[in-house]
Amino acid sequence: MNVFLMYPDRDYDPRAPLPVNEADLTQDLALGTLFQAMAQGDKFLFETARQAILTGVEDLEALRYRQEVLKDCLKNPAVVRALYQIPIDSIQNKQRHWLGIFSRYPAGILSSAVEMLEMFVGLLRRLRQIAAEHADDFESAGFRRFFAMIEQELDEAYFAEIEAHLRQLRFRDGVLVSAELGAGNEGTNYVLRKPNPPEGPLVKRLLKRKSPVYSYTLHPRDDHGARALGELRDRGLNLVANAAAQSADHIDGFLTTLRQELAFYIGGLNLYEQLTGLGQPVAFPEARPSEERRHDFHGLYDVCLALTMKKRVVSNEGNADGKDLVMITGANQGGKSTFLRSIGLAQVMMQAGLFVPAERFTANLCSGVFTHYRREEDASMKSGKLDEELKRMSEIVDHLRPHALVLFNESFAATNEREGSEIARQVVDALLERRIKVFFVTHQYELAHGYYARALPNALFLRAERQADGSRTYKVRPGEPLPTSHGEDVYRKVFGRQEA
Repeated sequence: MNVFLMYPDRDYDPRAPLPVNEADLTQDLALGTLFQAMAQGDKFLFETARQAILTGVEDLEALRYRQEVLKDCLKNPAVVRALYQIPIDSIQNKQRHWLGIFSRYPAGILSSAVEMLEMFVGLLRRLRQIAAEHADDFESAGFRRFFAMIEQELDEAYFAEIEAHLRQLRFRDGVLVSAELGAGNEGTNYVLRKPNPPEGPLVKRLLKRKSPVYSYTLHPRDDHGARALGELRDRGLNLVANAAAQSADHIDGFLTTLRQELAFYIGGLNLYEQLTGLGQPVAFPEARPSEERRHDFHGLYDVCLALTMKKRVVSNEGNADGKDLVMITGANQGGKSTFLRSIGLAQVMMQAGLFVPAERFTANLCSGVFTHYRREEDASMKSGKLDEELKRMSEIVDHLRPHALVLFNESFAATNEREGSEIARQVVDALLERRIKVFFVTHQYELAHGYYARALPNALFLRAERQADGSRTYKVRPGEPLPTSHGEDVYRKVFGRQEA
């Protein structure tokens, strides 16, 4: 049995390698806050959210497949949580009862496997009941395939057969084993036999004359004889013990996969409930092929800021369709970095198959999301800040592919403006030539105005809004770069207006 709720044609791999920049991406986009919101204190949900969001998908069909499954989850949260509880109960039952899994004797292995299978049968019956009662409430291809598989493979004939086998494997009437004599009259070819069914009514069987048999009865204190008899029994049980253990492992593997794949959607439910509880909008994005240049959004906000502040936050609108470069300038503390983070968060959430923090969002898929943010001074660094920035940029370039997205935040500002602007210009030009999409937050007027003066058709210029009285709206709007970042506004806010 296959789950196939994360991909249309394969199971989800929770051990897939993370991107090489996962540490920088997590730090710069504050992804830990997002993971914690999805996990709600559950370590397994945290790791699942982290793995799924950082790896993402680049295939448009797989992405839309996940979106449809998540939409079903949002419409039927109680049913999905009930499905998720089934593998959770399986884990708790295995932890609560020692089932002899580590036994090296066939009898112990068989007993363990039978106990596990009996427990699994009860859980599979619950799964079958949920499928029978709620399959019609789901519309996605993923859930419809899943429920159809459950109804087909876990029918009453299956349960009747497996329960009959489990009753036999308890061997309440003893074990019937046949053997042959080999070299030196040693036993060989031990085979477990199925007892013949009783013939006729009970009274007739009791009165029927039995054929003579050779038998041997052990003395109750014959420990050596009991041990030898147990070894003979184990030889006969060996094959069936292995078969039963493999069957238990198969069902256990199915439930483990079900837990892994549903965990992502449970995290999505948790996140959805928190954001809607704060009054924040969410939307399923329209993903476009990576070759296109689409970036159109309305009501886009920083989801991690909203989760941290636990209230509605300022959102932005914009259209960067057909653009490879978006240059963001404007007043200090005007919301530029927050806007940049909202762009990165929406992209990684979209490519994981989640909804995005916006009223409307359309973007092309990316071959990877990379961040190059300014770092604070580190006393342990063996070289200057500019060297450190260039080294990180070199590491990013080594892993870039066409149609990737790179977010720069005040990069290459560790030197004077002329040198920093020239370095940034050469880096950005090289990225644009390789069809890399770039969002660049900068206070370097020479860099921003230089691109503005070139009037590139594939460039968009945004500016953090500042009111006439110096207050910030935390909105970014289309605008020409200005030669000032209005740092005096921040000075007056902190130290007060100085009278002459």
